[in-house]
Amino acid sequence: MAEIAGWQPIALRLFLTLVAGFLIGLNRGGHGEPAGLRTTMLVCLAASIAMMQANLLLGTAGRPPDSYVVFDLMRFPLGILTGVGFIGAGAIFRQDTLLRGVTTAATLWFVTVIGLCIGGGQIALGMVGTGIGLVVLWGLKAVELYVPEYKSAILVVVASLEGPGASEVRTRLEAAGFRILRFSETYLNRGDRQRTIRCAVRWRALPRDTEVPEAVASLATADGVLQLHWKP
Repeated sequence: MAEIAGWQPIALRLFLTLVAGFLIGLNRGGHGEPAGLRTTMLVCLAASIAMMQANLLLGTAGRPPDSYVVFDLMRFPLGILTGVGFIGAGAIFRQDTLLRGVTTAATLWFVTVIGLCIGGGQIALGMVGTGIGLVVLWGLKAVELYVPEYKSAILVVVASLEGPGASEVRTRLEAAGFRILRFSETYLNRGDRQRTIRCAVRWRALPRDTEVPEAVASLATADGVLQLHWKP
């Protein structure tokens, strides 16, 4: 890391930092993620400015002959990365059985590293890293649509005693490729002669497959089924 000489290198690094933060933030903001354009640009800019500040302080680093105090400039980028770790943790949240915000947190950490590279003068490395990051965020997003993933759902079937029982429901689901995680059957102590079957299922499907699975839809039309609730 060489010391910055003049304002032209600083202006160039600031401009390229904003470009990198803008391109990455454009992707996150376009997908409606919590950390959008402004957040991504600010994180990237903060990392770059911190690294340039370390550059400007290179002349004051080290230990004077009459002192045991050492001014470690590497504390700047380390402190930035630690702080962004807390911001990224705040972007992650759990929704039922899903964990959301992991990609957003990783993106914030990534743009921080990009800002450190550009601010430290490794402009080529920072811009190449930005290009690779864009390929990952934009290009692989399309690939993910064709990669099967695990999905989970809760199925509740209310049926008469003449309708499908627990064994039949289990057989239908397992034959359709569902994995049953939890299963219960409840009989009502009333004269309406009903039973409620609850089960948590897991299966593999493409991300774009958001319709109710055919096996569940056919179960809803079975004789004796009064109600069917399907909650992905």
